[in-house]
Amino acid sequence: MDRAFGLDVPSTLDEVCHPSRTALIVYDMQAGIVPQIAAGRAVADKIREVLQAARDGGFRVFFTRHMSLPSEVTGASQLRRAKQWQRADRAADTKPAFPRDSPQFQVTPELAPLPSEGLVDKITMSAFAGTYLDMALRDCGINSFAIAGIALEVGLEPTVRHAADLGYIPIVVTDACGAGNAAAGERALASLKFAGDALLTESDKIIAAFRRWKQPGS
Repeated sequence: MDRAFGLDVPSTLDEVCHPSRTALIVYDMQAGIVPQIAAGRAVADKIREVLQAARDGGFRVFFTRHMSLPSEVTGASQLRRAKQWQRADRAADTKPAFPRDSPQFQVTPELAPLPSEGLVDKITMSAFAGTYLDMALRDCGINSFAIAGIALEVGLEPTVRHAADLGYIPIVVTDACGAGNAAAGERALASLKFAGDALLTESDKIIAAFRRWKQPGS
């Protein structure tokens, strides 16, 4: 561990990961989103392994869900996005894609959150914009998190960049992240790697880092 000015400055995955200061964020693995991604089922399988390792190691877990407001209160920026995604000529012709309590809004069943885990509903791409996530993490003493989910080029990259600006150390589990557009997903990873704020790792490595803390008999 590097140390300077009275501070520990972690560099490696094992130096960053500790149950008292690291969480797992499962990003938008929703019933209506996973099937839209070509590798969605494979990503869900990877995340299931990572999630179990985090639970075994005693790490806190948060899930995000992308939510659509009723059209009447959606707002102009959200309606513009809906037009793009739904290829509609008029905002009035769009429909809320992920209404609260709809089947497609729920986390995909194989990754169902436990009662002890957080659910963060959002209407933004960054999981930190307009949600309680930052407050909850800081109040738990968390300063780093591993993140996995869908989609890299749409929501994970903005979340990771926002987190770095807030002072967190993000860990991107690259093979447990999916992209709607493969080339855009690769560009997102390359951009995050170039910026240097996040650690990029693979599922087997984060699983090992989580399971280092598994208690005997748990």
